[in-house]
Amino acid sequence: MKKTLLTLSLIFFSVVAFSQASVSLGIKAGANFANTNISGSESITSFHGGAYGLIKLANIGIQPEMLFSKQGASFSTADVDLSYLNVPVMVKFYLPMGLNLQAGPQFGILTKAESGSVDVKDAYKSSDISAALGAGWDAPFGLQFTARYVLGLSDINDSGAGDEVKNRTFQLSIGYSLFKLGK
Repeated sequence: MKKTLLTLSLIFFSVVAFSQASVSLGIKAGANFANTNISGSESITSFHGGAYGLIKLANIGIQPEMLFSKQGASFSTADVDLSYLNVPVMVKFYLPMGLNLQAGPQFGILTKAESGSVDVKDAYKSSDISAALGAGWDAPFGLQFTARYVLGLSDINDSGAGDEVKNRTFQLSIGYSLFKLGK
């Protein structure tokens, strides 16, 4: 097993070192403007943060991320605060000067749900599947600036009554590449 892992690691680093590919790891954080599809709900402002990896070959990149994300909505009776561990996997199409368009799926795991100070986690499903679309700029000095809209595809209502509930989140974030290998 160790020999196989070592061999695969050497092949990976050789391909990156002698090709046009690059690999980077970084951190990112930013603001969430979250809501749901329920009429009468209003947006809440919260945050997201975590780590990303980027594998870039020519004008296409794959950027998996692991983010802690506060989402939810504000209702006339109370705010609903949802905390997720989200894993978006973005495909980035690069334009000139580091500008890029992004699209991909996002998989979320509900870690906490509160309405006021009451635990309402049982009223929500433990997972969420979304589609993410966005645009960004990968600056030459390791910074990333991103605007992204995350559209919930799955119904997160697990109460057995009421309408379908789907997350909607607009994100603005800044990231910084801590490590880069390749071009």
